[in-house]
Amino acid sequence: MKKVYFLLVLLSIALGCKKNDPASSIQEIIKTDENYNSNEDSSRFSIVIHGGAGTILKAHMTPELEAAYRQKLEEAIRTGHSILKGGGSSLDAVQKAINILEDAPLFNAGKGAVFTSEGTNEHDASIMDGRTLNAGASAGTSSVKNPINLARAIMEASPHVMLSGKGAEQFAKEQGLEIVDPGYFYTENRFKSLQKIKENEQSELDHNKKISQNDHYSQDSKFGTVGCVALDRHGNLASGTSTGGMTNKRWGRIGDSPIIGAGTYSNNNTCAVSSTGWGEFFIRGVVAYDISALMEYKGLTLAEAAREVVQNKLNAMGGSGGIIAIDRQGHMVMEFNTPGMFRASMNNKEELYIGIYEE
Repeated sequence: MKKVYFLLVLLSIALGCKKNDPASSIQEIIKTDENYNSNEDSSRFSIVIHGGAGTILKAHMTPELEAAYRQKLEEAIRTGHSILKGGGSSLDAVQKAINILEDAPLFNAGKGAVFTSEGTNEHDASIMDGRTLNAGASAGTSSVKNPINLARAIMEASPHVMLSGKGAEQFAKEQGLEIVDPGYFYTENRFKSLQKIKENEQSELDHNKKISQNDHYSQDSKFGTVGCVALDRHGNLASGTSTGGMTNKRWGRIGDSPIIGAGTYSNNNTCAVSSTGWGEFFIRGVVAYDISALMEYKGLTLAEAAREVVQNKLNAMGGSGGIIAIDRQGHMVMEFNTPGMFRASMNNKEELYIGIYEE
């Protein structure tokens, strides 16, 4: 009798376990968790790009030049969007969209990079994976055709986050990235901008005027960066930024673009951010990470956090520029405190937006 009773108890336990299968319970928990990406949500994806912020006024823009900017912004955003639409990763979308902007002489990155005081071009870039919080960055390179490709290679094929100068270029060669003669980056209009600043400096010296730090750079020379943020069908965020820095920069100056947390930041729990503006202030304000932190620790929405950092905190410091950002629900923000910012966005509904001036 005891054996029969014991067998009945075991059968009851087995049936109970089947009914309350731990694996089934875990799946139920996952399905009700807000971070879970169900099949219904797999269609949610979006992408935002920027091509720099600054004194961008319609009065200073010819119709032909404006059309050229809009065409290139659209080409870049559609390139990234097509990757997301096909189920590709946010990292791939960010990298390929930035490649388009780096290859265009219109923007201060890659081919269109500005000149240093010595008459050279020095590039900085970074990329970050919101899923793993892994990141890669390069600074002060002069022969890598697409710096954002180097940043990603550093993230994925090295134990480091940031490489600089000759070492970064040696790593790029070892990774088989495209290397070009530094003359590839020469553009006439960027060189003329450097000459103009130098002429103004000499004029000030001739008049025995003390030159301040700010006088080394014209208003427009402080800005100019390209960047991209994206959310893919798998719910993963990514961001990237690439720049030629400031016109007339000296002493190996490095801005915010290659600095994780200042120029670039991604976290699947909050958002992905890419910055553009006067880098020194973005570094001091840890702008990209600050937006994420306000969302994570204070419960602000992406729009609220971006507005607080760019319009209040950054302005109070005397900094100028802007950011693009996207959160894990696909909400997009393009916030700036300058007269203009080259920007574009596109969502899963294929709604395209392109902007240049303040609206």
